[in-house]
Amino acid sequence: MSAPTTTPTAKPAGSARPKPVQQLGDRIFAGSATGAGIFILIVLAGVAAFLIAQSIPAFTASSADLPGGRNIVAYIGPLIFGTLLSAVIALVIATPLGVAVALFITHYAPRRLAQGLGYVIDLLAAVPSIVYGLWGVSVLAPASLGFMTWLNKYLGWIPLFAGPVSATGRTMLVVSVTLAVMILPIITAVSREVFLQTPKLHEEAALALGATRWEMIRMAVLPFGRSGIISGSMLGLGRALGETMAVAIILSGSGIVTFNLISSANPSSIAANIALQFPDSTGVAVNVLIASGLVLFVITLLVNSIARWIINRRSEFSGAN
Repeated sequence: MSAPTTTPTAKPAGSARPKPVQQLGDRIFAGSATGAGIFILIVLAGVAAFLIAQSIPAFTASSADLPGGRNIVAYIGPLIFGTLLSAVIALVIATPLGVAVALFITHYAPRRLAQGLGYVIDLLAAVPSIVYGLWGVSVLAPASLGFMTWLNKYLGWIPLFAGPVSATGRTMLVVSVTLAVMILPIITAVSREVFLQTPKLHEEAALALGATRWEMIRMAVLPFGRSGIISGSMLGLGRALGETMAVAIILSGSGIVTFNLISSANPSSIAANIALQFPDSTGVAVNVLIASGLVLFVITLLVNSIARWIINRRSEFSGAN
């Protein structure tokens, strides 16, 4: 006799998998994370509302009531230019250097040296900005006079080094180098952590195919860490855009628009101008400074939004591909 066969019973088409029951700790953590996100949005909206409300008198006032008798665009324009110029030059200097230091720590340095060097780089981020400013005005500015003279002598045909060279060394070039040193730890730390996450199979496969160490880094490590490099660079750019004391100590802004990096006539930055002018300002002058802060707030949001868009375009790249 043949054994009776049993046919499996089919599940109803509309049946769904039961949801797992969340524990109390999971619900508390999810609620806390959601509340923190909402709180950040509320704070951001509150700051934006305050800046807009306090900036309206500056935008509606006549030119005669504003500092220097200029309209709001003529007042803030040079400050925007100086802020962007110093931050972009600092980013151009710090990004390749930060990536190079991160690659040395992760792929070239011995383990003990890499750990010590990583700690030192992280500690640089904790140095107050006023210390960097004092270092820039006391050490870097006098030491750069010879280099700026050389730039003016041999590259003076370029508008960046047209001169005349500042006698004190307190120039936009010195400010940019100081800002580059300040944002270097941020770019290095973020890039280092991303490079350490590169799949070992990718690195070993490249080396097994006969690639040198640099070829392996170029084909496996850098493509994987591109989004991290962009993130670190944008974080550094955000700090450079909002830096106050270092710029205020080193630079003597004159409210002009110039690409000359080695002259004594330099544009100031928004943050430094607010720090220097706010204690003595009253009435509409305070609203003008707040309006310039609103412009800096918008610039920072735009920079971070562009960085997020670039990173999202690279989100399809995965270490499992």
